[in-house]
Amino acid sequence: MEFLYEGIIQITWQQILMWLIGATLIYLAISKELEPSLLLPMGFGAILVNIPMSGVLNQTLEGIGEVKGIIDWLFEVGIEASEMMPLLLFIGIGAMIDFGPLLSNPRLLLFGAAAQFGIFATITVAAFLGFNIQDAASIGIIGAADGPTSILVSQVLKSNYIGQIAVAAYSYMALVPIIQPFAIKMCTTEKDRKIKMKYNPKSVSRMTRLLFPIVVTIIAGLVAPASISLVGFLMFGNLIRECGVLRSLSETAQKDLVNLITLLLGITISASMRAEQFVTLDTLLIMGLGLLAFVFDTVAGALFAKFLNLFLKEKINPMVGSAGISAFPMSSRVIQKLGLEADSQNHLLMHAVGANVSGQIASVIAGGVIIGLVPGLM
Repeated sequence: MEFLYEGIIQITWQQILMWLIGATLIYLAISKELEPSLLLPMGFGAILVNIPMSGVLNQTLEGIGEVKGIIDWLFEVGIEASEMMPLLLFIGIGAMIDFGPLLSNPRLLLFGAAAQFGIFATITVAAFLGFNIQDAASIGIIGAADGPTSILVSQVLKSNYIGQIAVAAYSYMALVPIIQPFAIKMCTTEKDRKIKMKYNPKSVSRMTRLLFPIVVTIIAGLVAPASISLVGFLMFGNLIRECGVLRSLSETAQKDLVNLITLLLGITISASMRAEQFVTLDTLLIMGLGLLAFVFDTVAGALFAKFLNLFLKEKINPMVGSAGISAFPMSSRVIQKLGLEADSQNHLLMHAVGANVSGQIASVIAGGVIIGLVPGLM
């Protein structure tokens, strides 16, 4: 169905639906305060690119020729040609992360690895449903619970569903306080959730903090070379934080850089949210698979902790394992809240933070591994 406006402009029902989707994202950003720095520009961008003959998109005008639209230009320069925006965002994210809780309890690294199970399980399910390997891998990375990683992987692999993947990744990141409690309670008992963990932080030397981002970058580069841009920019941001001589740059990276790139990234990714690409059955499948990936990750982390408890004297609260996803710091806060609900004296925040930042590292390495493996499968 098409609607005529002044007999010239044709508006399809799909475009109207995209306006409603854009308005919904704006509503969630403003009214519910769910990832407002990204959902608001993404929602407004979805409206902009679905206005017929929109000037923000590339188009050919009679007598003038091809005219570059600003959103298409930003997408080509900032994402398609160089992946610049997601990578710059990683510098700011790295500058925000304190790896101290992880370095004082290195075994929490295991939970970051375990909680990436959802990525690979979802890739398998997506491939079974008929998506090609590039699209299946890009959909699976939604389980990384890391928006920039999802965008970068889907772009590098030339997925046909970049917009859908970005919307799913950031929407579910915003819904972590709703999704994780459901998934955790599904795979743990009340007794599990009441397990208390002592927090005896070990002193982490300045030298350890300085060496950590360098060593992680080298190891990741040797094990999964394709991950080096992801891990390297994340660790570079953390090195700026920890070096102690670039405080103003660290603060700029954490605030100004993150805010600016997130704003531009949100409105730029809307270039792939045009009605003809977005309003399809595949979009519904991708949203469902993205939810599945988040649930798989959460459950895998909890079950891995329960497995370790079979061999440990000092038990680990399985909810800490669920914090191994990359949604930092939201997942840590969810675990702290659930711990206090189970027992008012059960403080799990610092343990959850350690697992959460390990998930940040694991998710970008997983993204690099997928980028490295999938071309070989094409």
